[in-house]
Amino acid sequence: MAMAELTPSLLALQLLTGVALGAVYALLALGLSLIFGMLTVVNFAHGAFFMVGAFLGVYFLGITGSFWFSLLLAPLVVGAIGLVAERFLVRPLYGRGIDYPLLLTFGLSYVMIEAMRVAFGIEGVPSGTPPELRGAVDLGFGFFPKYRLFLIAATAAVVLALWLFIEKTRYGLIIRAGSRDAEIVRVLGIDVSRVWWLVFGIGCAIAGLSGVLAAPTRAVNPEMGVAVLAESFVVTVVGGMGSLPGAVVAGLLVGIVFSMTSLIAPDLAELSIFVLMAVVLLLRPQGFFGKAGLMS
Repeated sequence: MAMAELTPSLLALQLLTGVALGAVYALLALGLSLIFGMLTVVNFAHGAFFMVGAFLGVYFLGITGSFWFSLLLAPLVVGAIGLVAERFLVRPLYGRGIDYPLLLTFGLSYVMIEAMRVAFGIEGVPSGTPPELRGAVDLGFGFFPKYRLFLIAATAAVVLALWLFIEKTRYGLIIRAGSRDAEIVRVLGIDVSRVWWLVFGIGCAIAGLSGVLAAPTRAVNPEMGVAVLAESFVVTVVGGMGSLPGAVVAGLLVGIVFSMTSLIAPDLAELSIFVLMAVVLLLRPQGFFGKAGLMS
């Protein structure tokens, strides 16, 4: 696009589009960082949980006719799947090194993809914006889709709720303590395995929620989680492995970089976020908010 065509209104709308895209990235990376930061588990099935959430959101919407009901129920079901996966698959691998749960969740992702192919077909299912969130809002500098504004607001609400849960509740205190020194928490008579079980379920539920929210903006098919997984790892690495503030900041930044590059050079949009990751790693190997040596 010629520079003369880049008006302030167009740049402002594209920037807001990037924030809306970054909201989905932030939610994805939030669940991924929560699981890694508290359990030191690299969840390679995270994209698959995102994909299952999108499918269940469309499925429940078809049954109930209510987007809001599907927005509530789908993440709960995905979180329940995560609880089962942690209890019977991931938990036996704790203490055996970071590679074991990584490989297990990598295989689990393919099982989940095949399950969705069997249940819904290889072509996927159609999805649309809920009627109450269709149309656009006049922001003064241009019209912007209502649904993308809703994405931004929903992400802000989830981030606030997660922060309040972890920082202001007794269970959140136990989670933070368990992530720093599990042995001391055990000495105090607390079952750390139950804490980790809950954290894994919450992380998967957040992935499922991001899938429901993203479904109206992209094609819902069994492979949709593969590309999203790569993008969420970019966000997680840029923000810092295990850092929840880093996941939010990096998610928004990656979305903005992708959106602005799409405006100027669409062919380079996908590449731009990996270039961003490379630059950040060169300047700060642990990411924006990460701690050096966390992977060791």
